[in-house]
Formats: sequence, structure tokens, C-alpha cells
Amino acid sequence: MYRFLRTPRWWGINVFVLLAIPFCLFMGTWQMGKFEDRVADHQDADRRPAPTAGSAQALETLLPVDKETSGRIARASGRFGEQFLVPDRELDGRTGSYVLTLLRTDGGKALPVVRGWLPAGAKAPAPPAGEVTVTGALQASENAGSKGVRAAGGLPQGQLGMISAASLVNVVSDDVYDAWITLTESPAGLTPVPATAAAGTSLDMKAFQNLGYTAEWFVFAGFVVFMWFRLLRREAEASRDAALGL
Repeated sequence: MYRFLRTPRWWGINVFVLLAIPFCLFMGTWQMGKFEDRVADHQDADRRPAPTAGSAQALETLLPVDKETSGRIARASGRFGEQFLVPDRELDGRTGSYVLTLLRTDGGKALPVVRGWLPAGAKAPAPPAGEVTVTGALQASENAGSKGVRAAGGLPQGQLGMISAASLVNVVSDDVYDAWITLTESPAGLTPVPATAAAGTSLDMKAFQNLGYTAEWFVFAGFVVFMWFRLLRREAEASRDAALGL
């Protein structure tokens, strides 16, 4: 009754099944590994002690900004220059602006420094004159997809839609670091802006997509087995009927 298993058609079906099942299991295991890696990264970020001003490192030693250096306390020296407002930024449920001042460092490049958050309608305090040393949490440049970022078009002079070298290069003549810092201690009239988590360190939807893909690949493996048994049963019934002359 099962002689049909020796036919070329069934040889092809069997080879396909023998290849498809381990492939699906491999892909499911791989996706599970990606999910576990994201969970581990998230847990490591939670366990990492918060940096303090006392552990500040020279700015150059923390660049370029990545998952490890984002949020670390950086130290830089120089003189403050142009100042801008970054509007429509929320803090503690209130809308205001970030006060961003460029620090012309001793290395010749300008570092964007968020000196604090300013309530709507308030006047930003002027930056201190002369040589200064600042410490603050290091952050990567924002992009158009970042939360709270506003389109650059239509903003009045002296305001920026996002904090990035790409937006600043159009309004200042200095070379600008592709990073910025938010001061750990703000001057009077401003509220310190907390650092945001580095991109990719939170347990976001991508992690759960990996988990969903894991389930899909295992379902595919089960579906291949189910279809093989179904085809086998139908072929066996057809062979039996043919032997009985039905």
C-alpha cells in the first residue's frame, strides 16, 4: 500500500520535508536567540549604575556615542558662543524649550550643550563669559524620527527643531560634534534635562517581533509535518481504493 513512497514524486516530497523541518527549527531558534539578546541588553542597561558628576570623563574618550557611552557623564572645556532655543519640549508634563548653547572647545569644535529646560514665555539666561568647564550626560544627535523632534521648517531665527550637527551646520560656521550633552546642574531659571536612553537599549516592539517570528517558524515546521501526513494518508487511501478496483 505504501509502494508509492518509492516514486520520484514522493522522493521529492520527502526530501523537501527533511530539509524544511530543520530549516524552520533553525530559524525559530535563531529568532529566539535574538529575542533573548534584546532582553539581556535591556537587563544590563537596568543594572548599570547611573553615572555621577564625579565620574566624568573627557569628552573625546567617549566618542563616538554608542550604547555604552550614551548617558555617560562627559567633561569639556571652552567658551560659550551662540545660543538657541529648541521649542516644544516636554518636561514633567509641561511644554517649554531646551536652552542649547554652543561650547567652543579647546579642540576647536563646537559642542552643543543643553543648559536646561525653560518654561514657555520665560527668557533664557545668558551663558557665563570666559573659559568654563562643563559636565553633562552625553547624548547622540537627534534625527527626524526622534520623539519630540520638530520639523526645522517655519521656525523663527534663533530656534532649532532638533539637536544635531546636521541642523547646526547650517546656522553656525564652526565644526560641530555629532553629539551633545545635557548639564547635570542647570543655572538659575532653568531645569536640568534628564538624559534619554540610548536607542536600542529598551525592550521595544522589535524584541516582541523576534518572539513572534519564533512562534511562526515553529508553526511552519508543524504545518510541514501536518501536510506530509495528510498527503500520505490521501495517497494511501487512493492506493487502497485502486487495489480494490474502486
